[in-house]
Amino acid sequence: MADQGMKKVALGNAMTLEMFVSIARDGAHVDFSDAYRQRVEKSCELVTRWMEEERVMYGVNTGFGALSTQIISRDQTTLLQKNILLSHATSVGEPLEEECVRAIMLMVLQNLGQGYSGVQLQTLEIYRQCLNRGVIPFVPREGSVGYLSVEAHVALVMIGEGKAFVDGKLLPAKEALHKADLEPIELSAKEGLALISGTTSPTAIGALALHDMLQAAKSADIIGAMALEVLRGTTRAFDDRLMRVRPHQQQRNTAANVRKILEDSMIAKQSINHRLQDALSLRAIPQLHGAAKKTLLDALTTFEVEMNACCDNPILWPDEEDGGAISGSNCDSSYVGIELDSACISVTAIAKMSERRNYRLINSHLSGYPTFLVQNAGINSGLMIPQYSQAGLLNDMKLLSQPATVDNIPTCADQEDYVAMGYNSAKKAREIARKLEYVLAIELLSIYHAHQFLEGNLTPGSATRAVLERIEQSIPKMTEDTYLYPYLEILQDFIHSGEILSVVEEKVGKLL
Repeated sequence: MADQGMKKVALGNAMTLEMFVSIARDGAHVDFSDAYRQRVEKSCELVTRWMEEERVMYGVNTGFGALSTQIISRDQTTLLQKNILLSHATSVGEPLEEECVRAIMLMVLQNLGQGYSGVQLQTLEIYRQCLNRGVIPFVPREGSVGYLSVEAHVALVMIGEGKAFVDGKLLPAKEALHKADLEPIELSAKEGLALISGTTSPTAIGALALHDMLQAAKSADIIGAMALEVLRGTTRAFDDRLMRVRPHQQQRNTAANVRKILEDSMIAKQSINHRLQDALSLRAIPQLHGAAKKTLLDALTTFEVEMNACCDNPILWPDEEDGGAISGSNCDSSYVGIELDSACISVTAIAKMSERRNYRLINSHLSGYPTFLVQNAGINSGLMIPQYSQAGLLNDMKLLSQPATVDNIPTCADQEDYVAMGYNSAKKAREIARKLEYVLAIELLSIYHAHQFLEGNLTPGSATRAVLERIEQSIPKMTEDTYLYPYLEILQDFIHSGEILSVVEEKVGKLL
């Protein structure tokens, strides 16, 4: 159960990305608002009435997909709901991470809690309780085209089938529920389909990836500014007059971030005329980072619409006098899939520039510092090989930047002759976000070591000093070859956790 000090989020009003992450990743306690409960109960009453009237409704008393012409008798509707979960839980391979499964469960609550799906409140209640009590369904991650399979693995646990983790231990579903003082439920009409239909898994996994991408992009502004500083680049290229004549807002914001970070830097002040013009990996930071951040912010707008939408099929209208049900395709994942494909391209471009800055740092001909930022190069390799790791990571990112949504493999006997493939967009976006953090971490490691070779009275700005001092608490300055892997993990976590942002913003204020 949630402890008294844990953050609580009540579902029922508009959810932001930050609220979403606080539940999926940070374990915030989930409640239902009165408005949420009333919406769900009202739409459930509609389905109950229609069942009594023996109306024919897709997925309620018909088969699914290409079997939609098969009418199911009323006494078999409960079995129908169970069967759809058993037959659709076909994703395979290693399980999704806990935060991804929690995110999917949350998106199911958001989707069905809009009040257009006809599910029982008690069905959503067990999802809520599993989130709050740490019951994490076993969900294989491979083999979804955008919905159905991974959601079915989640839903099976709620009826006592499948498997789930409790306190890190994988148990049969009934045993896992029992340890959390929960009992399996029996699904009513339409619920099996509602629990697995929609954009819930692409939106859920993609939202976590997008959060990390947005945070890493802002961290890239910090790391890029620090690289510019230690490489004695000129801040003239970041002058707001330049930005105003090409008025892309994110380009201008990025330049403002760099100026703010370096405002009190003696290195930056004394380097203003060090070169007439820097290499593009330094002077084009506002242009490249700005373009990438615009793409990510466009995706954020789309995601916050999707997180507060009903993506079920069919959709019911309990507020209409006679009620209404329309079968359509709000479950299509193109919106989130295309945004995530674009986001993958944008952050790969950030990584591409980071690797080039890092190369300049370790190349003595370009930096003026010792080769590979270590004394006695030859007997020592210094920071030669982390750049190889960047190259490998970046190659992976380029492969993962191939859009998933341009592909089409028909399913369901051509009833689904077009398939959006948004799930794979989300899955690879999550991988790319993590790889970007590592690429940036390697650049940051080089910046940290380059500072020991600064000569004279050149002192960095307060933001840079704060970052370097925080790193110095866990990473010693390298004077000879050492085991670098643990330091790369520390720096990746420094970025992933958002700590680098907190450290800098504490010194210079909120970055744009």
